[in-house]
Amino acid sequence: MNLSGCGTALVTPFRNDGSLDEETLSKLVEWQIAGGIHFLVACGTTAETPTLNHAEWLRVIGIVTETAAGRVPVLAGCTHNSTLEAIALAGEAASVPGVSGLLTANPYYNKPGQEGQYRHFRAIAEAVPCPVVLYNIPSRTGTNLEPATILRLAEDVHNIQGVKESSGNLQQIAELIHMVPQSFTVLAGDDVMALPVIALGGAGLVSVASNEIPGEMARMVAAALDGDWATARALNRRYFRLITANFWESSPGPVKCVMAMMRRLQENYRLPMVPVTPATRQKLATLAGELGLLAKP
Repeated sequence: MNLSGCGTALVTPFRNDGSLDEETLSKLVEWQIAGGIHFLVACGTTAETPTLNHAEWLRVIGIVTETAAGRVPVLAGCTHNSTLEAIALAGEAASVPGVSGLLTANPYYNKPGQEGQYRHFRAIAEAVPCPVVLYNIPSRTGTNLEPATILRLAEDVHNIQGVKESSGNLQQIAELIHMVPQSFTVLAGDDVMALPVIALGGAGLVSVASNEIPGEMARMVAAALDGDWATARALNRRYFRLITANFWESSPGPVKCVMAMMRRLQENYRLPMVPVTPATRQKLATLAGELGLLAKP
């Protein structure tokens, strides 16, 4: 699996009655691909995946792969803090036609040490035939996957082929990039870290902001990977306020709010997620207007 460039951690659209909005999800995938996005992530953190039931989780992955139809790679998110459950999920996700690989995060809440995480990820990867991308996001899971453990997994398990690094620790990411083989894919997991990580040798970004601006984020990442830093910096400067605004409140609240203003989806969430506050909504509307993102009446 050759995974590089900018990938979108897709949001999950819901109807007003709370049900999965399959038609809108399919339209979002088409819009992403038309915008030039390089790959897609179905059922990641941004997708409100913990609020999906099992059938919905599989259906979201199926809609994304069916709509993408092989035009871009699709990673399927399958995370659980029980290794046996994670293995079962991985097997189901890997069997969905069109899935290019799996994205699986640190076991949450349990807070396993490095040996526990090593055995967890190894067990998942050895149970499936497809590539596996690790997802290190300590702020959400409560545990950090250290570079030495990632290197050990990369060396010991042939289908562990990359990591989405969302630790926010640039020194750790630099150490990782210099430790792992060049064939191992290191992706920035935070939009604000995209350019620094690519400058260090990273292969790209898994983005939240590309839900709103897929073409712009794809161009920024591609420019950085091509060494066109003037273009990459200019795009980053223009959209940096939006990139940070997406985390003014818990994600994906702000990004869904802006997408609703763009008329890309209905702004619906599932508890415990709720709409952003009126103050944040007003600030987002002002920012989106300044960037020319608001849909015309």
